[in-house]
Amino acid sequence: MKTVPARLLAATLCCASMTAGSTAQAEETKTPVYPVSSNGDGAVINGYSISRWAEDWRVMADDGKRDDPLDRLKFLPIDGDGDIYLTLSGELRLRVNQTTNPNLREAEAQRQDISRLVAGADLHVGPHLRFFGELAHAGLAGRNLGTPATNMRNGLVAQQYFAEAHGRVAGLDAGIRYGRQEFVDGPNLLTSQRDNNTIHYTLNGVRAWVRGKAVRADVFDLRPTAYGEDGIGDDRSDPERRFSGVTLGYAVPKTFLGDSKLFVDPFLWRRRNGVGTWGGRIGPATRWYGGVHVYGDAGPIQLDWTVNHQWGTFMDQKIDAWQVLLAQSWRLGASKSAPRIGLSADYASGGGGYGDGKLRDAYSPFGNNVYYSYQLYLTPSNLRSLAPTFSFSPLKNLKVNAEYRFAWRDSVTDAVYRANGQPFAGTQNGRARKIAELARLQAVWQISPRVSFTGRYEHLEAGPALTDAGYRSSDFLAGWLSFRF
Repeated sequence: MKTVPARLLAATLCCASMTAGSTAQAEETKTPVYPVSSNGDGAVINGYSISRWAEDWRVMADDGKRDDPLDRLKFLPIDGDGDIYLTLSGELRLRVNQTTNPNLREAEAQRQDISRLVAGADLHVGPHLRFFGELAHAGLAGRNLGTPATNMRNGLVAQQYFAEAHGRVAGLDAGIRYGRQEFVDGPNLLTSQRDNNTIHYTLNGVRAWVRGKAVRADVFDLRPTAYGEDGIGDDRSDPERRFSGVTLGYAVPKTFLGDSKLFVDPFLWRRRNGVGTWGGRIGPATRWYGGVHVYGDAGPIQLDWTVNHQWGTFMDQKIDAWQVLLAQSWRLGASKSAPRIGLSADYASGGGGYGDGKLRDAYSPFGNNVYYSYQLYLTPSNLRSLAPTFSFSPLKNLKVNAEYRFAWRDSVTDAVYRANGQPFAGTQNGRARKIAELARLQAVWQISPRVSFTGRYEHLEAGPALTDAGYRSSDFLAGWLSFRF
């Protein structure tokens, strides 16, 4: 059983409703390789991943492993020996969101009728070369929609396309990937493909890696994709933003804490933004991230801890910010499906967003937006948060997650920030600390290996940091049906 980081597993269940299947993760080699579950490509659960290129379907070359005609699409040999083969993938997701007091303002409820259609192809040319491409369509209708973002409504997007070469060098696995790609090699609250959006968050550039049995290193230099609204011709690499750095990994020996599966990932990143925004000011920003991500299982305890310091400059301000993101849970039984109780405790420094001395507001490059609020009303900037959690499976194919979150400002002289990094206007003028309390419930029903249904509910009870600026409480209800192959 592979170890999956706690936050990443939660995001996978929340956003993707992972389907089941059969797969062989990696061919056995004489020299053991770094665990697939933590190599920076993202979680693979029962054969499926949010990032479809992370899947390995070579097992479907065996007729006896196929359960239905769609399994044949996972391994289509092009040459007689099967060294050149094609894997096809697809997804259809139908979703409805209902939100009262949208944007936390007293207003008519918003309804979003959302559709996602994705088709992908993964061409393997021998054991060392592959080409991956993925097209996506995002449909959006409903009531009181405002101006839809291009990642929510889009005629056609070339969501991903890249070439990859990999092989063995001096007994190590080495590889390089170039093109448009999803990047998740980091803590889920800092880097994520944002599956909650209809169109995934992607970047353009190069990523390279080397992996041994217990250590690995990844380097990257990427620019985010700026999506247009129509066909694939209006999507481009954003010239104003650049994300680069290195992430290391160490697989802790299993005997360190009995029978543990723990990983330690130090990282050093740089994010440049020519049009950074804080406090209504727009200007160049360079932000460095130095930190460590510790995650995995130690007996019944699952943990996901991140600490990072952020420094650099925004216009004429020096940046000096911290994030301490701690999630842990305890399994209440010997079975892997036993109930879990947990607690997340997070700190993201705040202050200086409106020009008073150093900029102490922490900022995540492109993290998982729904971790703090399904409605995207909180983010790890100027935030202190505490949430007891409980998860259980009342039925074999049903997973339920519940939590009650408390949120406060770190600095009362700075604003409350939402998931897109923008402030709730006027909150910087109040001095109340409490932002909100959030009650949240999610259920994921795995109807069949390829079909799942996810339901969510959230009640956000606005605290004085919001209500003093005229904001209101809100309820959110969502449900979606996913089909994958």
